[in-house]
Amino acid sequence: MADKFRVGLVQMSATPDPDKNLQRAIDRLHQAQAKGAQIVCLPELFQTQYFCQREDAALFDLAEPVPGPTTTRLSEVSKQLKIVLIASLFEKRAPGVYHNTAVMIDSDGTLRGIYRKMHIPDDPLYYEKFYFTPGDLGFKAFDTQVGRVGTLVCWDQWYPEGARLTALQGALVLFYPTAIGWHPEEKEQFGQAQYDAWQTIQRAHAIANGVYVAVVNRVGFEEGDIRGNKAPGKGLEFWGGSFLADPFGRVIALASHDREEILLGDVDLRALEDIRRNWPFLRDRRIDAYAPITSRLID
Repeated sequence: MADKFRVGLVQMSATPDPDKNLQRAIDRLHQAQAKGAQIVCLPELFQTQYFCQREDAALFDLAEPVPGPTTTRLSEVSKQLKIVLIASLFEKRAPGVYHNTAVMIDSDGTLRGIYRKMHIPDDPLYYEKFYFTPGDLGFKAFDTQVGRVGTLVCWDQWYPEGARLTALQGALVLFYPTAIGWHPEEKEQFGQAQYDAWQTIQRAHAIANGVYVAVVNRVGFEEGDIRGNKAPGKGLEFWGGSFLADPFGRVIALASHDREEILLGDVDLRALEDIRRNWPFLRDRRIDAYAPITSRLID
């Protein structure tokens, strides 16, 4: 395994046309590979606008099996470009059972495995509990041609337990495909604080676990428009701000809030080793004292 590899994060917007979004994503994979990316991550549910802004049973028709047509096409692209790919899909597992699923495709086109989003939000304009069954595979890391990496999805990014359990499996990088944005009426008062909290919690995952953290968000204003069928409401302004942080929590690559971009950054495994030697948080964990963490509250 090489001492370094290059990460590509595709910060993109979404149109009302799923087929067009898939092709746009594939075009950006080509662009990222041309810029030296060896592992590339797409945003959460990149094939559509963020449809969870409403509860509509007809939208379950957007889901597909995994493996399925989209994973087949993405596997072909990964093999052609010789890149590792992380893509977030709306998985139809069985009638009435759907997941928000990230697939890990290796550079030879092999589907290395899947991760099903564990933490499912239910907030205004983020009505994910209507669509997604919580993941049942646990937290996972995958061996790829660039090294062992893990992926979680969006709302998972607020939970240190998920980051820790993925890192303990040997992940060198934690990827977080994401769809998060501002409610228009909240942005002026709370927008900067919300973004700062979002970035800070994930930089903390990098520090606490001695890993790189790669976060890729969508960008642009969306009303959950799927083929001309918009959600009733004021929409969401996705705040972009994708970034790559090193194991010391330093942001080494940062995207804008309002533009599509291909963000690039290098993972330096020697630097990771050096930081872990000098900040041995994993060594000094008191695993004999942590059993109460499995309680909802300690009353």
